[in-house]
Amino acid sequence: MTPAVPMTPAGPPRPQRGPAPWAGIRAGVPGVTQASVEHLPGTQRRVVLIRVAADTRLGALSSGDSESLAAGARTALAQRLPLVVVMASSGADLFEGVSSLDGWGRAAAALTACSGMVPVVFVAYGLAISGPALMLGMADAVVMTPEAVAYVSGPASVAALTGVQVEPLALGGAGVHLRSTGVAALVAADVESGLEVVADLLDYLPDHADELPAPRPSSDPPDRPAPELRDLLPGSATGSYDVRAVITAIGDDADVLELRAAWAPQLVTALTRIAGQTVGVVANQPQSMAGTLDIAASQKGARFVAFCDSFNIPLLTLVDTPGFMPGRDLEWRGMIRHGAELVYAYGEATVPRVCLILRKAYGGAYIVMDSKLMGNDLCLAWPSAEVAVMGAEGAVQILHRREDASAQARLIEEYRERHLNPWAAAERGFVDEIIDPADTRAVVAQAFAMLSTKRERLPARKHGNGPL
Repeated sequence: MTPAVPMTPAGPPRPQRGPAPWAGIRAGVPGVTQASVEHLPGTQRRVVLIRVAADTRLGALSSGDSESLAAGARTALAQRLPLVVVMASSGADLFEGVSSLDGWGRAAAALTACSGMVPVVFVAYGLAISGPALMLGMADAVVMTPEAVAYVSGPASVAALTGVQVEPLALGGAGVHLRSTGVAALVAADVESGLEVVADLLDYLPDHADELPAPRPSSDPPDRPAPELRDLLPGSATGSYDVRAVITAIGDDADVLELRAAWAPQLVTALTRIAGQTVGVVANQPQSMAGTLDIAASQKGARFVAFCDSFNIPLLTLVDTPGFMPGRDLEWRGMIRHGAELVYAYGEATVPRVCLILRKAYGGAYIVMDSKLMGNDLCLAWPSAEVAVMGAEGAVQILHRREDASAQARLIEEYRERHLNPWAAAERGFVDEIIDPADTRAVVAQAFAMLSTKRERLPARKHGNGPL
């Protein structure tokens, strides 16, 4: 690579790591892919920005284009800067043949090297077909515009194999990837808005995995009471509420960025700040499917937990789930493997981890939602918490199915009184403290302040072999 004229930072100078940054990466090399080190528009945040333009052969990637993408990824890794890719590409350049496929492979290898080391964010604004579509799946987050379309095999291939005619937007439009696949984490009106969304996301993140997220001072007191949380839960055990109200009450200045909100909505994954520090929140959402976990929710939670752990973001888990969603189809599609993804992600995480049980914490779902036995650092519970193997009705149906209706009703009430509370779990050390909901923000802020110096030594191994 031949460096161009060094870039002049708009902000104060910053200590350099490795070679000095340059404005153009592979400057002067013709192609649809251009990479440079620059500030995100309207911010002082330096990133490696790669643009794949769609105005030449719909952004088809030649081997030179792919090498420019790979060079940008290698620069991001060397300079320890976030990698931002603005993507619109119809795939490998057919005019160049197999060489373009080789170039794409080198670009994919460079992106893989960035994973877990620097944040990788894509803005998809046009076509992303075949290889470029798979690149979206490798990113930490993808922002899609309404006209973006991404798929591995297009409508013609689908029709040839299955006989089903499908429009591009119906096959891989932004709506599909927001609701059904989880590829898109956020949406924006256009590329410029997309880069603003990227800037908002990166504001919660460090430049690389060897740094902590930069704190943001706030006038919101860490010990601020949240009395509104006392009245949040409905009177009925089966009533729903919006768990995002808890996240908003806990976070600084109601500052919350939710990722993949429309995909697997029964689990909320969001970034917020508590006492100025970034915190990742994983929360069951009773408003959707009663907060039960299925394949998509397990994948969503696992990916988010691993993302936070990669970039030193402490985790807060809010628990209110009756368990895993039952169903033959789910079991046949691999509920065991995918449910284990969430178990593995929590078990592998080394960042500070605080768990708060709001209401239901039943069975295997209680275990995988970062229970004490999974190794969290602190387990809190509201007085409304129900830590048990299952609900009262289900337990009585199993244990006393031969009893008449009146006897079962009495046994259900006895089971609720004896088992559906946090006190038995606290006696056994599974819950560290039962707190007043109004004190939630203060207690959680104090917990993360106490855990701010937590460090874990990782085992000497190449990597784990977790479920995928």
